[in-house]
Amino acid sequence: MSDLERAVATARGWIDAARRIVVLTGAGISTDSGIPDFRGPQGLWTRNPEAEKMATLQHYVADPEVRRRAWRTRVESPMHDREPNDGHRALVTLERRGILDTLVTQNVDGLHLKAGSSPERVVEIHGTAREVVCLSCGERAAMERALARVRAGEVDPPCRSCGGILKSATISFGQGLVQADLERAGAAARRCDLMLAVGTKLSVYPIAGIVPVAKEAGARVVILNAEPTEMDSLADIILRGSISALLPRLMQS
Repeated sequence: MSDLERAVATARGWIDAARRIVVLTGAGISTDSGIPDFRGPQGLWTRNPEAEKMATLQHYVADPEVRRRAWRTRVESPMHDREPNDGHRALVTLERRGILDTLVTQNVDGLHLKAGSSPERVVEIHGTAREVVCLSCGERAAMERALARVRAGEVDPPCRSCGGILKSATISFGQGLVQADLERAGAAARRCDLMLAVGTKLSVYPIAGIVPVAKEAGARVVILNAEPTEMDSLADIILRGSISALLPRLMQS
């Protein structure tokens, strides 16, 4: 038996014995669905530093050209037509077994919900790209409706209710996280007995902080990622490899 197989078997045993599991997911769980990560070797911002401007609130609000480019990008590489992979589906299996307390995701692609995870179990800590929000009146609508307007010729579609600026309902740089979501994630970390960190380099704060919070409260920590993370030293087990291949193996009871 290889070291990896031994580690998988141990982690599977911990999952079987757990009563409350919290999962934190990052971009790595969605790469096999065709959604690139941001900061990896082939990441969106690594290859195109200009793309980071589109995710920065002050640039987006101040510069109509940044908004036009953002809308073109959303039309040309739509996230909403991507499908969940076996990694997302494995976490649905975990929920159906009744031991998933909370699934906290840094992703904005909505693939956990598309896979069948219950909305009441999921905390989308960085918002969702499946909706747009007006920065003036706060009205929300399906992203697809706004994209249809762009395809019909509107380069920077304004809010239909008040004329304000529309952006995806994601948390941009320069925007604060939703305090209630942060508190919910922290509370879940404090009460769990097993923390799974999946597909995240654990470098984005404050949400990466829930992993040491869980550890300090007595939970075991399993890190599953293709590359080393900033919290490998905290982990009880580290699993390196394809998330969509390894995660389903952990759920085989």
